[in-house]
Amino acid sequence: MEDLTSPPHELRGASGAVEYSDDALLRQFAKGDAVAARELTDRLAPRCLSVAMRMLGNRAEAEDVTQDAMMRLWQMAPNWVPGQAKVSTWLYRVTLNLCVDIQRKKRPDSLDDVPEPEDGELSAVDRLQDAARKDALQAALAQLPDRQRQAVILRHIEELPNPEIAGIMGVSTEAVESLIARGKRVLMAIMVERQDELGYEDG
Repeated sequence: MEDLTSPPHELRGASGAVEYSDDALLRQFAKGDAVAARELTDRLAPRCLSVAMRMLGNRAEAEDVTQDAMMRLWQMAPNWVPGQAKVSTWLYRVTLNLCVDIQRKKRPDSLDDVPEPEDGELSAVDRLQDAARKDALQAALAQLPDRQRQAVILRHIEELPNPEIAGIMGVSTEAVESLIARGKRVLMAIMVERQDELGYEDG
């Protein structure tokens, strides 16, 4: 059991400071600790946004989903039972469900809202090619069935272990492995067809 009686500034996780678990921070938030809320938001909101961006291909919608998911986390906090599940697992599941709800209200395979890539130090030509590759990946992901897309994003973009993905998706680890394998095969087939257009070399 973590000791949460230390001063609030220790929740920031600075060098040498105590770092608390998500469970501990959520319990502190439920008691009214705003510092704990900020720390948990800093940890978890970027993960929600990353998943929502890949699922939806639209930054504004992804930000809305992230806000909604975090709000649901705060509402649930007083009733959280430590040990039943990881906070991040619960939040990923909520995020995916919110994304699916949005997708059901839109036309299937709509790519009108694919976000513009952020500018970097690349040349104009390189930026265009980089944008084309990102758009191609997003378009390919959008062609996967929902469950395959979720599994591929969680495994290969969020880099979660298969058992955690199984918990998020409510399926067995074997089912996750099958979804990932099928999703990767489809993605590879789509991307291979476009490798010349996207400037990828053979092999």
